[in-house]
Amino acid sequence: MKKIPDPNVVFPNSYGTSCFLKNVIHAPNIQVGEYTYYDDPDDPTGFEKNNVLFNYPEFGDRLVIGKFCSIAAGTTFIMGPANHRTSSVTTYPFHVFGGLWEERTPNHLSELPFKGDIVVGNDVWIGRKSVILPGVQIGDGSIVAAYSVVTRNFPAYSVVGGNPARLIKKRFQDGLIQLLLELKWWDLPPQELAEILPLLCDPDLEKVERELRLVQKRRKTGGSTPL
Repeated sequence: MKKIPDPNVVFPNSYGTSCFLKNVIHAPNIQVGEYTYYDDPDDPTGFEKNNVLFNYPEFGDRLVIGKFCSIAAGTTFIMGPANHRTSSVTTYPFHVFGGLWEERTPNHLSELPFKGDIVVGNDVWIGRKSVILPGVQIGDGSIVAAYSVVTRNFPAYSVVGGNPARLIKKRFQDGLIQLLLELKWWDLPPQELAEILPLLCDPDLEKVERELRLVQKRRKTGGSTPL
């Protein structure tokens, strides 16, 4: 019997371009869920250094990425310290250059606008060379088109794209979206998830919705989740 892929390996397949990110993250303010991968032909394990920019944990913001996300090459997450002071006449960061400038100006990080955490939900696909700005939240199941600049929040199962990114469409009807958010398939035990995979990959969405309603009914009556 074939094994379920191991979430604790760095390279999950033979291609060598995709890595499970949680196994190569060291910064205390970056959290990545199981099976989320970054694909890059050059340096997939260098994600934290190359793709999370201006990350200073002492600033207080976090990057939180859910489970089963697909992140394409060149995607960057811009953390809060990338910003400049905007509350004064000048935005120039005099303090960071030292000397008399440092003495006569407030601490740089303390003056920056705080946008909050970047939060990416579960099962989110982020296209090549997209940019995610500080404080942005992207809902479960969303798709971000390649080369997008995401400047604001988007709800679950959105398709977004552009610069700045805008909502292109909802992926599914509201009923199916609600069922998926209730199911939270990304939290299922590995064997239960393996059993439900045919349904999750079925393009017949009407059938999927019918079957998920049966799953939901079994859950409420104490039955097992798998079909």
